[in-house]
This record gives sequence, C-alpha cells and structure tokens, in this order.
Amino acid sequence: MGEFVGERYRQILFASWQHFSLVVQCLILATIIAVFLAILVYRSKTMYGLANGVSAIGLTIPSFALIGLLIVPVGFGVTPAVIVVTFFAALPILRNAIVGLHNIEPTLVESARGIGMGRLPTLFKVELPMAWPVILTGIRIAAQMVMGVAAIAAYSLGPGLGGMIFSGLSRLGGANSLESVIVGVVGVVILALILDLILIGIGRLTTPRGIRV
Repeated sequence: MGEFVGERYRQILFASWQHFSLVVQCLILATIIAVFLAILVYRSKTMYGLANGVSAIGLTIPSFALIGLLIVPVGFGVTPAVIVVTFFAALPILRNAIVGLHNIEPTLVESARGIGMGRLPTLFKVELPMAWPVILTGIRIAAQMVMGVAAIAAYSLGPGLGGMIFSGLSRLGGANSLESVIVGVVGVVILALILDLILIGIGRLTTPRGIRV
C-alpha cells in the first residue's frame, strides 16, 4: 500500500483536489438554489408540504441511475457530475431551510416590522440569521452525503477519487486493484471529515452569538 501511494501520490492529491472542489462548488450552488426556493415557499402551507415531499422523494432516487440517465442528454464528463451532486446536495438543505424559516417565532418578525423594517430587510437581518443554524445543519448533512455521490459520478467520467475506485473494481484481482479501491474510499472519508470541520468553523464564525448552541 505504501509503495502504491508513494508512486502515485501526485495523482492521488490531484484527484482529491478535484473531488473536494467538485463537492464544495456544487454545495455552494445547491445552498443558493435551496435557500432561494425555501424563501419562496415557506409561508405557504401547501407549498411547504409540497417542497418537503419533493425533497423526501428526491432522496429515494438512486444516484447511480440518475447519472446513467443524464449521460444521454448531457454526455460524459463534468456536466452530469455537477448536476447530480448539486441535485442531491440541494434536497436536505431545502428541507432544513424551510423548517428553519417556518419555525421562527412570528412575534420576532412582527417586532421587526413594527420598528419599520421592510419585508426584505426583515428577511435578511432577522429571519435568515435566525434560521442559519438549521440551514447549516442541512449543509453539513448534504456535504457528507454528496462526498459519496461525487465518487459515484466517476461512472460518467466525472472528476475525483471515484475514478480510482471504479478503476480498481473493474480489474479486481489484478495488480494494485485493491489498493486503488482502498485509497479512493479512504480519501473520500478523509475529505468528508475535513469539509465537516471547515463547515463547523464557518458555523462558529457566521452564527450570531445569541443563538449559538
């Protein structure tokens, strides 16, 4: 194993960076999309229930199958990987964003409006900061989940450590096949832990002191 890593450490580091970059960029995109949708629907009971239902159903879709279906319209490479990772990342973030915004005490919103704050200032200065810890929890859940999804995206020749996993599995029993799989899997786990620590740090820096848990 040591010899395998030593001979290919540049390749492993590059694949790790690709994997991490893919997940982080898709996570940012998913957060923007999910929070925007949550803002649109959280005040309507009908839309609230519909969005929660869609997010629950979406999580039951096998990521491998979705990647396979996307190959036909968008081809191989980065595009299907970005679509799939962003899709699965957005689902838990959307659910948590809706819950976080929906559960804010109405009296807080009324107080903000009572001192002359408009709808948008109330949303950005009161509601979103209050809901942020719940939203961030959804982001952390999404980050851990899509680290694995990003590895599966290598099926469509997407970037990252999944290529090493699929390469090893395709020639299992051959030279260095098991090492390739182990390095890929362990690398994904390590990246997931690193990203979670980063998100915890972001939470400490961005959560208002008065509502920190």
